[in-house]
Parts: sequence; structure tokens; C-alpha cells
Amino acid sequence: MGFKGLMLGLLFTVLYASGAIAMKFGLQSAPPLTLATLRFIIAGLLLLIYIYVLQKGKYAVPNKREFVILFWLGLLNTSLFLGLGLIALQTVSSGIFNLFVPANSLLYALLAFLFLGQSIGRKEWGGMVISFIGLFIASYPSLIGSHATIGGILLLACAIISMAVGSLVYKKTNLQLPSIVVNTWQVVFGGVILIIPTLLLETGEPITMDVKFIGYLLWSIFALSIFNLSLWFYLLKKDAIAANNWLLLNPIAGYLLAAVLLGERITIYAVIGTCFVLFGLYLSGNFRVKSSNTGVAQVSKV
Repeated sequence: MGFKGLMLGLLFTVLYASGAIAMKFGLQSAPPLTLATLRFIIAGLLLLIYIYVLQKGKYAVPNKREFVILFWLGLLNTSLFLGLGLIALQTVSSGIFNLFVPANSLLYALLAFLFLGQSIGRKEWGGMVISFIGLFIASYPSLIGSHATIGGILLLACAIISMAVGSLVYKKTNLQLPSIVVNTWQVVFGGVILIIPTLLLETGEPITMDVKFIGYLLWSIFALSIFNLSLWFYLLKKDAIAANNWLLLNPIAGYLLAAVLLGERITIYAVIGTCFVLFGLYLSGNFRVKSSNTGVAQVSKV
């Protein structure tokens, strides 16, 4: 992995981890589905204007087959993942939210094994197990200090499963579109899908137009929905497994951001957990993924 890949991976991790904290602030001013719908509709419109008006002629409109795939990506990666995640954050701490995200890596590997005929060696699995042990150690203070409900945990689990399935769909369909076009239509479809449940479930709910509400929209739209999702698809297209493995650092990054932004104390659990995670990533260094159909080995570096 080169210097550029390292910097892009770390940037993605930090921005991704900031999402749960931003959501916590936003939920103090508006209900969850309203926040998600506004975020995706506004971000989608801005992206459409950019690629089809400001960059007129540079990007083609997707064809019928591509639109179908983009609809499913919008449903899985945007509507379900962020929608269910925001609802879960009403009763689940940001620490637990960030703890669940790395499960996407293992879920994707399992789905790739089941549906793409791919396998991962024992050394790589061992590295991931060690990393997960580190994640639990680092997140221990958040776990014992939270008051998560069973419903919130189940919603969060469904959100992570949806994200893993979305990664599989993107990889399996081999969508030949620029990352920004994929991200644009995924966000647009994600926002449109959320309109009906938002109207049915949250009509009449109070919205406070304060600094937290405006700050959440600005950060989630420009830093997360536009920039970081485009970065995610870039990393995913380069190497899906390596991209998913950056999510392993999400709880650590989230813990550090919470300490800076929310004044939470960094404990010895966080230090020990970080060491476990880094050692696990080092041990799993290269994910050798072999296709049972072609017999050709592909190397993915973390």
C-alpha cells in the first residue's frame, strides 16, 4: 500500500467515524428520518447539478440496467444503512455504533465466500479476530456506560448487514461508472426512498433550526454524503476487501474524535485496544483472495 493509499484510507476512516457524532448532535434538533431525508435530498440535488450542469457532457446518464443497480445501492447503502442507523442512535451510544461498523468487513468476506466463490486464509482471519478483540477492549467503557435497547441493537445490526450486502452488490455487478456518478444516484435514490416513511412516521415532529441542526446538515452533506462517499467508492473500486478493512479502525477513530469533540476521557482500554487493532491489521497485512472459478490469486494490501 503506497503513501497515497494510506492517507486516503485514514482520511476516510476519520470522516466516517465523525458521522455517528454528527448524528448525535443532529438528533437533538430533529427526528432521525427527517435528518436523513433532508441530508440525502439536498446532497443529491447538489451532486446532480455538479455532474450534469456544471460538468455538462462529461458524465453520461446511466442506462436502464445501471439505474436498477443504482436503485439497490441507494436502498442498501443509503436508505437502510443511514436510516436505520439514525433511528438506532436514539437509544444506542455512538461508541456502540462505531463498534458495529467493522463487522461489515467480516460480513462482506462471508458473503463473498458464499456468492463470489472467494476464500480468505487462516492467517488473515486470525488477524481480523485479533483486531476485533482490540475493538471490544477499546470500546469497553462505551459498552458499560451506555443504555442501549435491544431494539436499537437489532436496528443497528440490520443497518450493518445492509451495508455489507451493498458492498457485495457493487462488487458483483461490476458497475462501470465513475465513482461520482455512482455516489450521486445512490444518494438521490436513497433520499427519494426515505420520503414516504418520513412523511408517514414523522409528520408533525418538532424541528429546531439551531446551530446543531444546521451544523449537522452542512457536515453530513458536504463532508460525508458528497466527499466521503465518493472516496468510499473510489477505495471500493480499487479493492473491495481492503476498503472494508479500513472500517476496522472506525471505533478507534470515533473514540478519539469523541474525546476531542465531546470531552470524553481516553482510557487505558483505548490504548490497549488500539495496539491490538494495529497488530491485527499488520498480521493480516495482505488478504489473498482466490477465486474458485478462475484459480487466479489476487492480492489486496491493507
